[in-house]
This record gives sequence, structure tokens and C-alpha cells, in this order.
Amino acid sequence: MGTQHTHEPDGQPGVTGRRALLGAAVLGTGGAVLGLSGTARAAGARQDGRGVKGLPVPTIIGHRGASGYRPEHTLGAYQLALDMGADIVEAGDLVPTRDGHLVCRHEPEIGGTTDVADHPEFADRRTTKVLDGVPTTGWFTEDFTLAELKTLRATERIPANRPHNTLYDGRWEIPTFEEVLRWQDEQTRKRGKQVWIYPELKHPTYFRKLGLGLEERVAKLLRAHRRDRWNSPVILQSFEPTSIQRLNKLVDNPLVVLLSGAGTRPWDFVETGDPRTVADLVKPAGLREIASYAQGIGPTLDLIIPRDGAGNLTEPTGLVADAHKVGLILHPYTLRNENPFLPADFRRGTGADAYGDVFGAYRAYFATGIDGIFTDQPDTGLLARADFVNG
Repeated sequence: MGTQHTHEPDGQPGVTGRRALLGAAVLGTGGAVLGLSGTARAAGARQDGRGVKGLPVPTIIGHRGASGYRPEHTLGAYQLALDMGADIVEAGDLVPTRDGHLVCRHEPEIGGTTDVADHPEFADRRTTKVLDGVPTTGWFTEDFTLAELKTLRATERIPANRPHNTLYDGRWEIPTFEEVLRWQDEQTRKRGKQVWIYPELKHPTYFRKLGLGLEERVAKLLRAHRRDRWNSPVILQSFEPTSIQRLNKLVDNPLVVLLSGAGTRPWDFVETGDPRTVADLVKPAGLREIASYAQGIGPTLDLIIPRDGAGNLTEPTGLVADAHKVGLILHPYTLRNENPFLPADFRRGTGADAYGDVFGAYRAYFATGIDGIFTDQPDTGLLARADFVNG
């Protein structure tokens, strides 16, 4: 297939179809959604053109699975997210092995998410690398074959916040992306409805310089599983705009550009000398450019509603309205139940693993008109959505 796109009648690379699948809202004053009842929104109605066709709005995305309850990026976490009712599962932060396979880990460094430190046979693999400008010490997927990684087991990444998750340390191995695609097929058959996944390509510039380009590997697997179409139940995302631009030439899947803090620069921009920051990308001109090759953005929640110096929420920015005006949907990240991750005005108590008023936080973010949200606790997100659309 290469860069040839044959799925659209007008010969364009999936733009028409992808816009039909992933559309932006028409907003009224203050970002309110056009007169849709809560029931209509909850049923996934598309009169307003929002969200993902066939899925409810706001869409609840299981961040790394149900990672509030199981070690992240395991089949156990993915399965639980589905069982809880998540609309989409972020099944896969994709990083490569030495022999070119794609596996699902939050980062290429796996010392914090596996039991690799307990394997004396891999002690000499511990090293320090510069990952997107940051010296990082540990064990890295690109130094292991897939067979070697399969001898490891996943562990909880943030045990201080989620001590209950450590119960499941060692239960699951590291899944490959191909295993995730087979799992998606299996779950779709069992449930009688389409299961959606939302993989992220991690550090694509870093891996391309190592000769382990991610985009081509992702495209090859999607084509092999016939999931490279504009209406395929796979949304692809990356923090590097040039990675999304490369994917736009390889597959017709819906594409989303992730955006970090306003003062940061995407690493591919750093590498190429592009001086723009995220603050530039979220201006109308930056959003129009993104809309020329992507269908959505995944901004950090602070780009939707900034926090003041004390960590409290302030007033929403105009990002939701501006993005919708140019046809982009917004799936911000990440809302978690635990106090340390919530805005200060929604924290309750002092425990690192204590839950705050996350329902209040959901109300504030949903009210801005976002199309969906990444959450570590999909069950909480679903309850919050029900409150919002019925309230």
C-alpha cells in the first residue's frame, strides 16, 4: 500500500471519511453544545458532529486500560477497562524491541513497570540513555529481544498512590501490539459490538534515529489486520506532530496530536530546530495546521482549564471552541481519582492514595464541551458522564 490511499472516492488520503468518523462540535456562546439533550448526547447522537461516530459523548477512554485498578498496559488492565464499560481502551503505548517487534509499555525504560531488576541475567543491560533530552537510567526495550521481554512480568508503576494494584504484580506479561489486535478481534466477537483501541507511538524521533521507525511498523501491522482504514476502530496518537504527518501518508486511520504543557516543545521540533511551543500550536493558526493532517488533539487538562499558583482551577481557555471551529475533536488527558493528581480545590484529605472530589472535577471539564477524556478509572468516568448528561 505504501503511501497510496485507495479508501476514499475522491482520492484524498482519508480526509473526507475521517472527518465523518471524527468530527468537531458546532459551538454556541460560551462553548455550550448546540441544544442537544443529555439523552441524545449519551446515546452518541451525531447531530452536532462531535466525537467518534457510534460512541457516546463525552467519550470515556480507559487510559492504559483500567490502570487505576491493575498494572498499566497489561491485558488485565485492558480487559477490566472493557468490562467496566470504557468506550475506547488506550491499548498500547508502543515501543520497539531490539528485533523490531512492537510492545506495550508506557516508556521504553521498563525498570519502573516490570520485574526486570529481579532478573540477574539482565543486570548488565542496565544503562543510562538520553531520552528526548533527559538522561534516563534503567533497562530499555530496544536492548531486549521479544523472547527476552516475555520472561518479564508487569508491576505497578506508582505503588505509593495505588498500593492495592501491587496485589497483581507479576500476574501479566508485556503484551505485543499484535496480541492487542488479536485481543480486540476476540473481544469484539464475544461482546457482539465493536471494541475500539487508541494506541500511542512513543518517542518516534528517538527510535527512528536507532533504526527502529515506529510508523512503518504500526502501519504494517494495521494493514495485515485490515485496520488501516478511515473507519477502522483504531485511533492513533503521538506527541510528535511529524510522526502524525508520517502516519497520515501511511494509513487512513483517525489521527490525534497530543499536546503537553503550554511552554513545552514537541521533541521533533527540538530536533529540527522548529522554535514553536505548544502555546503556538493551540493558537488558531496552529490548530488550522494540525487540522490539515489530523482529526483531533489530545491536550493536557491544564490547556483546557489552567490552574493558579495554588493548584486550583481557574477559568477555561478558548481552546475547545477554537479547535472545534477548525474541525478538531478534543480528548484531553488524564483524570485520576487520587488526590495528588487532582486540582487542589478538588482534593479531599491528605493520603497519597486517597480519592478526592473527582466527580466535581469531571463536571468542570465536561462543561467546557470536550469530546472525551482519558481516565485511569473508567467506572468513575462513566458515572460522571451519566451525572452530566442527565443533570
